[in-house]
Amino acid sequence: MALNSQYDAIGKGFIQQYYTLFDDPAQRASLANMYNVETSFMTFEGVQLQGAVKIMEKLNSLAFQKITRLVTSVDSQPMFDGGVLINVLGRLQCDEDPPHPYMQSFVLKPLGDTFFIQHDIFRLGIHDVA
Repeated sequence: MALNSQYDAIGKGFIQQYYTLFDDPAQRASLANMYNVETSFMTFEGVQLQGAVKIMEKLNSLAFQKITRLVTSVDSQPMFDGGVLINVLGRLQCDEDPPHPYMQSFVLKPLGDTFFIQHDIFRLGIHDVA
C-alpha cells in the first residue's frame, strides 16, 4: 500500500466525528463501531486496554455528563500501510471541574474503503509533582 495523500483531511474529519460522538453521552456507545473487536488498543490515563469491548467498558464508565472541548491542533501523518497517525492537542472541561489540557493520539488502519482505530492514547496534561 502507498501513502494516503488525503491524510490531513482524513485526520481532521475523523477527529470531528470522533469527538462529536464522544462528547454526547447519548451517542458515545456508537464509538464501538470505530474499534476492532480484537486488534484495537487504548491507553487511557495509563490504563491499557485491548479490544472494542474492554475499550467501550472504559469509555462507558466515565462519570461526567457534560464536556466542553477546545481542540487547539490536529497534526496528521501518512503511514506506509495507508493508515494515518493523528495527534490532538486541546483543552477540556468535564461537568464543573476546572479545564485541563489534554493530548490524544490515534492510529487509523485501513479496512477496505474505511478505517478503524488501531491505537488510541489519551492523557490529561496534569503535572502532579510529589
